[in-house]
Amino acid sequence: MARVVTFGEVMLRLAPPNFERPLQSPTFVATFGGGEANVAVSTANLGIPTSYVTALPEGNFLADACIGQLQSFGIDCSRIVRKPGRVGIYFLETGANQRPSKVLYDRTDSSIALAGPGEFDWDAVFDGATWFHITGITPALTPGCAELSLEAVQAAQAKGVTVSCDYNFRKKLWNYGKTAPEVMNEIVNYVDVGIANEEDCQRSLGISVDDVDVESGHLDVGRYEQLALKVLNQFPNLKMQAITLRESVSASHNGWSACLHDRSNFFLSRKYQITHIIDRVGGGDAFSGGLIGGLHRFPGDMAQALEFAVAASCLKHSVPGDFNRFSASEALALMKGGGSGRVER
Repeated sequence: MARVVTFGEVMLRLAPPNFERPLQSPTFVATFGGGEANVAVSTANLGIPTSYVTALPEGNFLADACIGQLQSFGIDCSRIVRKPGRVGIYFLETGANQRPSKVLYDRTDSSIALAGPGEFDWDAVFDGATWFHITGITPALTPGCAELSLEAVQAAQAKGVTVSCDYNFRKKLWNYGKTAPEVMNEIVNYVDVGIANEEDCQRSLGISVDDVDVESGHLDVGRYEQLALKVLNQFPNLKMQAITLRESVSASHNGWSACLHDRSNFFLSRKYQITHIIDRVGGGDAFSGGLIGGLHRFPGDMAQALEFAVAASCLKHSVPGDFNRFSASEALALMKGGGSGRVER
């Protein structure tokens, strides 16, 4: 039976209500989020047994509340390590129209940032697991987290567990002396399924092709086929490379699609015009969770797996918060032509 494990930092998310600027009113909406936790929620909601692994402080009501919320989705949290440190925080100003979203991190000395190799029993974590998901966020936190991430993917590979990695470049985090490509290239040597947005291959791995403009609202899909092939050629261990394609007309209006290359064929999904975005944070994580779910639901049918992932992540843009709260049946309905927004009675 399939069982997914994800590993990384989960944080308290504080965001002003109703698209306000920070402290426009003296209120923040408190939720939880973080790339790998977001993927865990997605896969659990899609019906796949899921475990989440991180480090959180003991005797901390925020940490307890976070674990409680993850468990409410049916996620196994039994391998979370409790240790000194704190719960990381991130502040989000949700953008609208021509105003971009902005993130401020407050995660120094969080429990996971203080963790290092040897703190997790990976043999126990991967017992019965079939899939492991990690991102480029955790290795960016500290040198210890980079070593820990490498240890995790090596342990997963040794256990025969399929490894996926969203390269997730975060320029505000890579500040301890090593560049993202120096760290990520070693980690990706142990990855089976690569996932990226339109800039991650370039900035996390140092791989680019001519004329790919990650700042433009218009994307040349042919260039991304070249980019996917270039990544696959550099990492012979990769079985496939997926790239999400976000065309940013404004903070409120994005074109949303994705492509995937499995070394034999190149697949391009349907494009969704998302014209009234509620919250795009976590959209890429919803794609990762959807791709994992799609590859399990449609084994051997890469085109359908990709369409499932794009539909699931499209739906995520319609709800506030990091977490994708949609089921497999809802993603399938959108795949089959739903999306008119008509009331269902």
